[in-house]
Amino acid sequence: MTGTVYKSTGSWYTVKTEHGAFIECRMKGKFRMKGIKSTNPIAVGDLVDFEMESAEAATGMIHHIHERKNYIVRKSVNLSKQIHIIASNIDRVFLLVTIDNPPTTTSFIDRFLVTAEAYGIEAVLVFNKIDTLNENTLDEQLYLQHIYQEIGYTCLRVSSTEKKGLDQLKEMMIGNVNMFSGHSGVGKSTLVNALEPGLDLKTTVISEQSKQGQHTTTFAEMYDLSFDARIIDTPGIKGFGIVDMEKEEISGYFPEFFRLQDQCKFNNCLHKEEPHCAIKKALEQDQIAWSRYKSYLQILEGDDEHYRTDIYNDDRIASDQTRKSE
Repeated sequence: MTGTVYKSTGSWYTVKTEHGAFIECRMKGKFRMKGIKSTNPIAVGDLVDFEMESAEAATGMIHHIHERKNYIVRKSVNLSKQIHIIASNIDRVFLLVTIDNPPTTTSFIDRFLVTAEAYGIEAVLVFNKIDTLNENTLDEQLYLQHIYQEIGYTCLRVSSTEKKGLDQLKEMMIGNVNMFSGHSGVGKSTLVNALEPGLDLKTTVISEQSKQGQHTTTFAEMYDLSFDARIIDTPGIKGFGIVDMEKEEISGYFPEFFRLQDQCKFNNCLHKEEPHCAIKKALEQDQIAWSRYKSYLQILEGDDEHYRTDIYNDDRIASDQTRKSE
């Protein structure tokens, strides 16, 4: 039998068969995925083959994973040499961004976008909770939106509570397997509930003291929506570590860098101290955002992103400096 993994709890997997039935399955033995050192060899979105454990049993045993068209990964939290596959076989990923409720750093956004580029997944930025913005945070949101739209990314402005921007979001989701991701507390589950009220996903409020969200989604899970779309709701991500990238290829996953890098004097230019670097020239002419270049250097140097408040403040300062120079 063949089916799609709709939920993974680490030991049990909910698989939807081609006939629409949901079967709880376990993994048969250990899977080794062509050199992928993953903490979770089976991920939501995987197409798998399984067999029922017995004629009387209601549970199945997964024995084969079909080749993935793509997947999105991050470093495992506890095992830095391994990766965690967030989801697979994704048509489009929506990264939810909030300005200060909780804060989403430009470093986090850029690391996520680089990973999506590397694995061939279209990414859309969803600026959520626009109804909570004041004059200052609205200015910040519109500035960030300008940066990423200039690069070529689609940006949406959404309010779940006021039902703003939902029609445009729905239109982009129709006919696709969509993944929602972002920090805890950015409103993923609330937004899914606004799109499909019947799901009634668990939500929570932001801590006023820490401005951080709580993990309401414990495991990644896929849902069928009434408007011919599927959505993968994922647990909130605190940090996003980049994996399996050579230094020379990183700039290729920054679209605005990729468009210019063939103008650099050296083919192996890392855009740091090399002379006649087209990226550095564009940066000095404010054609590339300083926050993006800072993210590039962090990834290039292998710095882990912890998303502390001081990092967020540095990002805002970098954005302010760029704004003043324009």
